[in-house]
Amino acid sequence: MQSLQTSQLDPAHAIFDHVHAAGEPWTHTLKRGQIFRIIDLEGNQAVDTLFYNAHDTSESYSATDTLQRQGSVYLSSGSVLRSNRGNAMLTIVADTCGRHDTLGGACASESNIVRYAPEKKYMHSCRDNFLLGLARLDRGMGKRDLAPNINFFMNVPVTPLGGLTFEDGVSGAGKYVELRAEMDVLVLVSNCPQLNNPCNAYNPTPVRFVVWEG
Repeated sequence: MQSLQTSQLDPAHAIFDHVHAAGEPWTHTLKRGQIFRIIDLEGNQAVDTLFYNAHDTSESYSATDTLQRQGSVYLSSGSVLRSNRGNAMLTIVADTCGRHDTLGGACASESNIVRYAPEKKYMHSCRDNFLLGLARLDRGMGKRDLAPNINFFMNVPVTPLGGLTFEDGVSGAGKYVELRAEMDVLVLVSNCPQLNNPCNAYNPTPVRFVVWEG
C-alpha cells in the first residue's frame, strides 16, 4: 500500500508546534477533529507511536483490527487506525513518505540481546521510552497498557516466507504523515533511539510535531 498525499495546512496557523529530541519519549492529547502532523526532519528516523482513548485508556490502537479492516500490512493516506474495540481512532489524511510499519514492534532490552549481542541489553530502547512516558502521565498506566505500535517512517518489508526484515528507510528529510483524530486521543511516542539497525540510519535525529484545529 502506497498512497502519497500532500497537505495544504500551514504551520504558521498551527496551535502547537514542537521539535522533539532524538531518542526521547513524548505524550500529547489530541481533541477530536484536530490534525496531527509528524515530520521526519532529517530523514530515516523511526517514530514509534501508540494511541489511546484519552478518556478510557483500556481502549488503544490495535494493529490487528486496523490491518484486518484495511486488508494491507502497511499504513498510508486513507488508512483508518482502529482500536481494540474496532472504533476509528485516527485517519491518515496526508502522507509524503508512502508507507509506515505496524508489524515490527518496538525495540526493547530483550530484543537488543536476541538481535544483536548480550552487551546491547542496557542500551536505551523504545519500550523503556514508552514506560517512562506513561509514568510521567501519572495515570496509573504501565506495562499492561503497551500494545503493538506503529513505526512511522520505518521500512520493515515482509518476505515471501512471511518473515520481517529491517531495511533502510523509505523516508527523507522533511517528509511527513498527517492524521485526523476521530476521538479524543492520547498520543505516546518514542522517538526511536535504536543504533543497531538501519531504521534510523544508525543516527537518531529530532522530529517535529505540529497540531491544527480541525
